[in-house]
Amino acid sequence: MRSQFVFSEIWIGLRRNLTMTMALIVVVAISLSLLGTGLLFVKQVNRTRSFWQGRVEMSVYFCIKTSANPVCEEDGPATQAQKSALETRLQQMPQVQFVQYVSQAEQYQDFRQEFSNEPSLVNNTPSNGIPDSLEVKLKDPSADYAVVNSAVTGAPGVDSVVNEMTILDKFYKLLDAARNAVVIIALILLVAATLLVANTIRLSAFNRRRETSIMRLVGASNFYIQLPFLLEGAIAGLIGWAIAAGLLVAVKSLMLDSLEQYFSFNVGLSVGDLIEVIVFSMAVGVLLCGVTSFVTLRRYLRV
Repeated sequence: MRSQFVFSEIWIGLRRNLTMTMALIVVVAISLSLLGTGLLFVKQVNRTRSFWQGRVEMSVYFCIKTSANPVCEEDGPATQAQKSALETRLQQMPQVQFVQYVSQAEQYQDFRQEFSNEPSLVNNTPSNGIPDSLEVKLKDPSADYAVVNSAVTGAPGVDSVVNEMTILDKFYKLLDAARNAVVIIALILLVAATLLVANTIRLSAFNRRRETSIMRLVGASNFYIQLPFLLEGAIAGLIGWAIAAGLLVAVKSLMLDSLEQYFSFNVGLSVGDLIEVIVFSMAVGVLLCGVTSFVTLRRYLRV
């Protein structure tokens, strides 16, 4: 009987303040979806950074038969003596932490793995079309790169030198800026949602002040009087979260997964990452509406 009364009071409150409830659901849904999008961006950026930071800072590629470098076309593929001499030279430099030789076969396997999202590219690239290289790990990349680069650029048998750490710098900056903008907007909307929850619950309590007065007279407990209002806020938060969850699925499927295919790196977010963000958003939404409702009732519903 008591539970039936509570649910009837919840329905009455939602129906009486339908416009305010709808506005609250929309604001909660947008704010939670933006917050979740920011968290997904954080996970994507961190995963991409971890992928590249685990790699070397510099790659020195040797000349092969298919090299387009005019020097390589003139001098021909790098000899084993040239490769060994350059590797020894790098190992003796104080700026270098370690040097690893990667054969063409190993490079081709890495290429197939990293670009597995583009089968046409992999199938049209011959195994001898990827040059072998020396993968160099520097002690201080920002300070040592120029010194090591000048030592290997133009050396016999060298086709090109690639600074791996600058490949995705612009990509990182773009994602960081987008993430920060999304999180800031989400926080602003969460503040707006908090104020809207407080106003909605306050209006609902005012509209039902006669019922609450009668409940006090018959000896109803404070919690029993407040429960319908608390559940109203929690239900609105859950509906907003459900909408936000659908939007987050769309963000991952249409935005982040497409971004992964564009850059061809297997560092995409898993379903577990998405579920983690959705669950966190649910907790934020329910707590936001529930706690705000409780604080508002303590102030405006004198029981």
